[in-house]
Amino acid sequence: MSLIVDIRCRVGGPDGFLLQPVWQTDGRRVALFGPSGSGKSLTMQAIAGLLRPDAGRIVVDGRVLFDHAAGIDVPPRARRLAYLFQDYALFPHLTVRQNIGFGLQRGWLNWHGWGRPAADGGVGRWLRRRDLPPAAMRWVRAFHLGGLLDRYPAELSGGQRQRVALARALSTDPGLLLLDEPLSALDADLRTQMRGELLQLQRDIDIPTILITHDPADVQALADQVFQIAEGRILGQKAVV
Repeated sequence: MSLIVDIRCRVGGPDGFLLQPVWQTDGRRVALFGPSGSGKSLTMQAIAGLLRPDAGRIVVDGRVLFDHAAGIDVPPRARRLAYLFQDYALFPHLTVRQNIGFGLQRGWLNWHGWGRPAADGGVGRWLRRRDLPPAAMRWVRAFHLGGLLDRYPAELSGGQRQRVALARALSTDPGLLLLDEPLSALDADLRTQMRGELLQLQRDIDIPTILITHDPADVQALADQVFQIAEGRILGQKAVV
């Protein structure tokens, strides 16, 4: 993977936070490391297309995702990036099956019921059929989620919720996986366990990853190259030995 990020963005008005990271990498396991408030998540959101910079460019594997001067701003859904949010962003009113299938195929979900009360008092009948497509079932099997498909997020452990979120992200066949502090909400024991699972995931799939974290242990286990960020700027980089 090749990645070029050279952007400038002021967040929060004229007196707000100035984000201006400049970095470039050919690494496949990259960490963006820094304290809370340093601009890690904002940088990740810009790469994913969730935050529009005021200037600059973002290029992934030679594909220009954003170029202010050229007027290019590829929509998030067209960037082929999978984003695992810190809180996993699962829909609480949808089952594991529905969360994983959400957005894969327009015909897979019954959109007629979205946002309107249904006869049973819910949001409508979501499924047109019960089977997830093969691309999604690959990850259901890989993360051992087969027995959880009809449960809701509130019925899952933290580790199970993370695996569901990963299955949903990877089912879209992304070219790059963005991991936004994926372990920060877990207790110490589960954090160690899930760090091992993420490491195994990186070994099993052929998808480059960018991890943002403030924990040196995450960097040591899950990255080959680390960029240090503070106050919206990249301060330096080094290989992880």
